[in-house]
Amino acid sequence: MHHIVPSGIDGLDRLLGGGFPKGSLIVIAGKPGTGKTILSAQFLYHGCIDYNECGAYVSFAEDKEQFYKNMMSFGFDFERLEKEGKFFFFDMITVKETGISTILESIISKFTELGVKRLVIDSFSAMAQAYKKPHDMRIVLHTILGKIVRSMGCTTFLIVEIPHGKSEIGLNVEEFVADGIIILKRSKIENKPLRILEILKMRGSPTPETRALFTLKDGFKVFLPFTYKTTERKNRFKPQPDTEGYFSTGSPDLDKMLGNGYPRGSTVLIEIDKRISVLQHHLICMTTARNFMSQGRGVIKILLIGTDVDAMNKYAITGGLTIDELNDLMRICVKYYSEPNPEPYVVTLSGKSLMEVYRNCNDIGQELRSKTKQPILWVTDVDALINIYGERKTLWFLRMCIARTKNMKDLNMVLLRQGYPKVAEILGSLAHVHLKITRKHGTVLIYGIKPRTNVHVLEMDVSEGYPMPKLTPVI
Repeated sequence: MHHIVPSGIDGLDRLLGGGFPKGSLIVIAGKPGTGKTILSAQFLYHGCIDYNECGAYVSFAEDKEQFYKNMMSFGFDFERLEKEGKFFFFDMITVKETGISTILESIISKFTELGVKRLVIDSFSAMAQAYKKPHDMRIVLHTILGKIVRSMGCTTFLIVEIPHGKSEIGLNVEEFVADGIIILKRSKIENKPLRILEILKMRGSPTPETRALFTLKDGFKVFLPFTYKTTERKNRFKPQPDTEGYFSTGSPDLDKMLGNGYPRGSTVLIEIDKRISVLQHHLICMTTARNFMSQGRGVIKILLIGTDVDAMNKYAITGGLTIDELNDLMRICVKYYSEPNPEPYVVTLSGKSLMEVYRNCNDIGQELRSKTKQPILWVTDVDALINIYGERKTLWFLRMCIARTKNMKDLNMVLLRQGYPKVAEILGSLAHVHLKITRKHGTVLIYGIKPRTNVHVLEMDVSEGYPMPKLTPVI
């Protein structure tokens, strides 16, 4: 492992199988504003702080004062590190072609003296502009950076600007001596910004995943595919307080994303990508259900077929709710149920028509309301309804539910899998809140259409002793 240099960047080292090859030359390429400087600065900063490796930044693009000021906004105090002799900044902005080779050589020989182990050159593109002939540039790159840096065992980042309107790196960088090439890209999902990191090559590193999402929220963070976590210690779920006009979602992160939570008397449409598992979307909807039950409120789920009953039960119990509480406060309304002795909270609906189902559910709601004297959370699985009754009747049923929710000041959560565009469009216009849960490069994403929000990465957090959604905005 001593041949690997950890970047210290959350997610990136795991993606690279530990870090970068020691003494390697890594090209960091991307268009302006994609995060190249932050990634490189974080690599240097963690090197100094966490691994006691001296770092240097050779800048053809930005002066020292501006760099220090920009990096302080991420909490990177390079000025202090410079005073401690752990970091060096070389301002090359005004250097002309005739002087570059000489100055670079003297800087690099100084690195040997200082024991520099991490180097960033920002940027190759600005440096190349000082040379009239690309051939001269290659010689400099090959001799000075390739041979000298490698012999010193100094891991070097070479920043390359991809011009606007171009997709390739340009300047034939791949022909040079790069051991690794990482490209940072901006992308979009439904007109909302996304950031993608792509590993084009990396010598000596097993990289089964070559693409990942990242954010610049509080520094550079790379997201790996969604992972399930188990709770070591089991605690009871701590309910999140509601406000006068809003129910809490049960998740401080989701409340923050939405601005307040869910308005009282509102309908929430959650559109779910077919590649999203039950547990992944339960992190969102069942956290709200747990928040209701933890405050002694009723939860009614319509209309399940099959094994989802067990998943709901399990999620509620991992939040420390007891079977007695579930029997008291939860009702799962099913059309067909194969278990001979269902739990008291499982109700088999007897009515054949959807009108009878609606009346059945209303009766169950009234029974729970008179018992708790509190609002109810309704969770409706639209796909199951459409499978049995068709789209037209299902939409009628949902309109009735939306009106009842508004009158009773309840909360109505409607879950819809992709594949019903017409239903999605109609429900989207009727719902007060419209969320989408989808996937990209194995990472689970959630974002608001109503209200409009940034894309957030959904991860599972078990630090409190029960599963909770952890949301990080992609900015």
